Amino acid sequence: MKNIQTVGHAKFWKDDNNIINLKFNSIEDYYIFDLTAAKKYVSVIMDLCNGRPMSFIIDLRGFHGTFSTEAANFIAKSSDLIKLRISEAFILNSIGTKLLIASYKRIYDPLTPHITCNDIETAKQYSIENIELYDKDS
Repeated sequence: MKNIQTVGHAKFWKDDNNIINLKFNSIEDYYIFDLTAAKKYVSVIMDLCNGRPMSFIIDLRGFHGTFSTEAANFIAKSSDLIKLRISEAFILNSIGTKLLIASYKRIYDPLTPHITCNDIETAKQYSIENIELYDKDS
């Protein structure tokens, strides 16, 4: 893990494969991801990527909540993130979070390649494959 940064309930880092990792832990019963948090997250991701497109692994095991429409739009449509986001791998362990991510991807961001899975190994493999495809096409 390189350059670990913590913002609220989230921990961000860039791993040895140049994959951005986000581990989100909600300590509350129900968390609403809002626009203020979304802006902070994008800033941290931009700092970690340092202008280089990367795959993202988002670990939402243990997350209980939702996102505001403004936050979802901001994350999906951010021109900065669009330039940096190769793919997304969501690690989930609940049907509620799986439905939340499926809705987000369908409504707000249907273009970014993504996978939902329940383990880090699958997420890493998917991310590495997408980085290799991106590098091959670049």
